[in-house]
Amino acid sequence: MVNTEKITCLLNWKATPYHLPLFLASQLGYFTDEGIKVAILEPNDPSDVTEIIGSGKADLGLKAMIHTIAGKARGYDIKSIGTLLDEPFTGVIHLKHKSGITDFHSLRGKRIGYVGEFGKIQLDELTHHFGMTPSDYHAIRVGMNVTDAIIRGDIDAGIGIENVQQVELEEWSVQQGRSRDDVQMLRIDELAELGCCCFCSILYIGNENFIKNNPEKVEKYLRAIKRATDYMIAHPADAYNTFVKSKTHLDTDVQRKIFQRSFRYFSRDLKNVERDWNKVSAYCKRLDIVSSDFKQNQTNEYLTWPLLPESEPGVEPATVETGVVKGGCTRCLHSSIAPPELAAL
Repeated sequence: MVNTEKITCLLNWKATPYHLPLFLASQLGYFTDEGIKVAILEPNDPSDVTEIIGSGKADLGLKAMIHTIAGKARGYDIKSIGTLLDEPFTGVIHLKHKSGITDFHSLRGKRIGYVGEFGKIQLDELTHHFGMTPSDYHAIRVGMNVTDAIIRGDIDAGIGIENVQQVELEEWSVQQGRSRDDVQMLRIDELAELGCCCFCSILYIGNENFIKNNPEKVEKYLRAIKRATDYMIAHPADAYNTFVKSKTHLDTDVQRKIFQRSFRYFSRDLKNVERDWNKVSAYCKRLDIVSSDFKQNQTNEYLTWPLLPESEPGVEPATVETGVVKGGCTRCLHSSIAPPELAAL
């Protein structure tokens, strides 16, 4: 009998289509093949994730890069051991027909929803960048319910990501008889002149003591996820159909479209991208989230396979048709031609 070693893994949010590699590694027995058992947990409050992992109440988990850096700066013992999603577009999402928003200055007097404190910090810093003050807009904390808050009219716009909240709003817009193009985004990376949306990259993180004391477990965990990621990249439709067998509430057109839109952001080799970490570390210093002597809390030492070269800066990944959405991709933002490394799959 194989001696199974248990690991707890805390998601950054409720189960979502972009979490597929984790669940697939469990469903296809890849964790079992590595001799580990992974308990995948969903947080009651996403804001608690860094504290829970940092305090050792969970071993591993997921969190956005900016939160991972800020958590470490606040004394939570967390470290990134890899990347799930690279640079999903993040920004202020709104409905063009009713918001009156055209640029950042037009946010003056608007009700802007944000998820947690760092969204507010980003917006406040941008007001200074554009010659405004935080009192020029009305900040409303809505948590992860940005989409619902916009639909209800509680806010005029809100911070969200292109592959989740923007998809949800686009599908709702179509149901109301309007175009998907009625949903617009002011991208934070462009407003802040960052050159990347990497601050919202979703990372595989862990408790530093757990990582240090269990290097083999960490390697096994990541090896199983890499195997699941490879399977998903090669067989996206089959992978999604397997995923929703255990998460039946995600077997809907909207959730499938969220996966389709997320697909181009999945990291193929799971590495922490040094260029992105440098940019986001500098951005966090600019936001006064970390001190000037902050040391990056990330490593690639537990990735036991050859890593791909870093992509060219500023090059957006092409949309890839996955076959997950019935009837095909509803909105290819760029080319639907697969990049060279996927063309042979």
